[in-house]
Amino acid sequence: MAADFADLSLGYRPEGRTLITSSWVVGHKDGGHTLLRNGQVVFEDGVILFVGHNFPGKVARRIDFGNALISPGLIDLDALSDLDSTILGIDNHPGWAKGRVWPRSYVEAGPYEMYSPEELAFQKRFAFGQLLLNGITTAAPIASLFYREWGETVAEFDAAADAAGDLGLRVYLSPAYRSGGMVLEAPGKMVPVFDEERGLRGLSDAIAYIERQNGAHGDLVRGILAPDRVETSTLALLQRTDAAARDLGCKFRLHMAQGTMEVDTVEMLHGSTAPVWLAKNGLLSDRLIAPHATNATEEDLGLYAEHGVSIVHCPLVSARSGSTLNSFSKCRRQGINIAMGTDTTPPDMLMNLLVGLITCRINDHAPDRVRSADLFDAATLGGAHALGRPDLGHLSPGARADIAVFDLSDTIMAPSVDPITTLVTGGSGKVTRAVFVDGRLSMLDRRLANFDMEKARDQAQAQYEGLITKYPERSWNHPPVSEIFVPSYPIEADNG
Repeated sequence: MAADFADLSLGYRPEGRTLITSSWVVGHKDGGHTLLRNGQVVFEDGVILFVGHNFPGKVARRIDFGNALISPGLIDLDALSDLDSTILGIDNHPGWAKGRVWPRSYVEAGPYEMYSPEELAFQKRFAFGQLLLNGITTAAPIASLFYREWGETVAEFDAAADAAGDLGLRVYLSPAYRSGGMVLEAPGKMVPVFDEERGLRGLSDAIAYIERQNGAHGDLVRGILAPDRVETSTLALLQRTDAAARDLGCKFRLHMAQGTMEVDTVEMLHGSTAPVWLAKNGLLSDRLIAPHATNATEEDLGLYAEHGVSIVHCPLVSARSGSTLNSFSKCRRQGINIAMGTDTTPPDMLMNLLVGLITCRINDHAPDRVRSADLFDAATLGGAHALGRPDLGHLSPGARADIAVFDLSDTIMAPSVDPITTLVTGGSGKVTRAVFVDGRLSMLDRRLANFDMEKARDQAQAQYEGLITKYPERSWNHPPVSEIFVPSYPIEADNG
């Protein structure tokens, strides 16, 4: 690679114009992406000035990334921000018996925070670093509330805002809240238990957080309201959330139409599916971002299309649990905006795009209704549209300089005449070469600004092992860890 990084430092926005070039550039024209062979991108003060060939002006520095793709930064609207516990359930079933739902005994003993404030702050920083390593420049974090006393705290999200500022990641933040939770009353019998006032206090905290933090760290931090899940939300909580989102000028994200437990619970409580219930109460609009839609009915999808709701598609997590969006191409044909989410660790968006392509073609029973570019659009333009950010998700003059550089010469990559197909069908987050966010160099050659990921990995492992030791007290009949999580093969102890 011929490159001049002499005056570029991780974590800082360089002075003057920066010109970057590579064998391929994803440009933008007439509302859609274009491909430029041996293209150039020029940016300054966080804004893209030029995308094309033969820039005529003067620049402070030139960086040639060689055989690579200069791309808009990827947008992840369901980005894990804690330590991924869903992987514990991949081969350990049923979920109710494996600590995935609070048993009544745990509730009566008094739920508590299973992580310290310092551990929660570390997890945000660790997760944000992983996002940058995978070419993700904008994220709306998500974390499990199974391990919390109730909801997320303002303190941990103040720490999250600082982490985003230090690392150089664009984020949409506020602490998640809920007015209820699922409780295991007997094997397989899960019922909702509500505390509406507690949920409303959580909403008030989230509103105050957004009013205080919106625009922080050079506008890398903006607000989004995040009621946890539809089956753990009362109507009053959602109505006030929607009103607050309108007043704040922000979006709100609500997980729904995503699983059997939710569908059955909402049917029991409200006599319909969640999207139908929300529609009857005037709560579907383009303010709403709704992961995952894998259990959405035809009526549900029609309501999403009618009211401008954006879906967040997380194909890898869904497929691991045996469900899919049915289907990506059908939702697009209906006019539903689709954004992408990873919802797991590692947050490999490129892997998610491939799984999304595969599952769509399986559902469609046809290979020609979806292309690699359609998934790539969802991870860039779709996410930007969901957030109401026409200045994100594409590379063109006036857009923010949020850029990911993917190495096409990596030994894991196959030769190809089309870099988008190459990335989606054979790529991995591991080929992410560099990331700029708002013109700031946030990642280069697997190195991050202000954070040692190699050291952090050991700290994350220690936290994870500590969490696992607490599973018996929150599992039905309190079995030992060895019975909750059975190893793939017998383990022989090291007696040396």
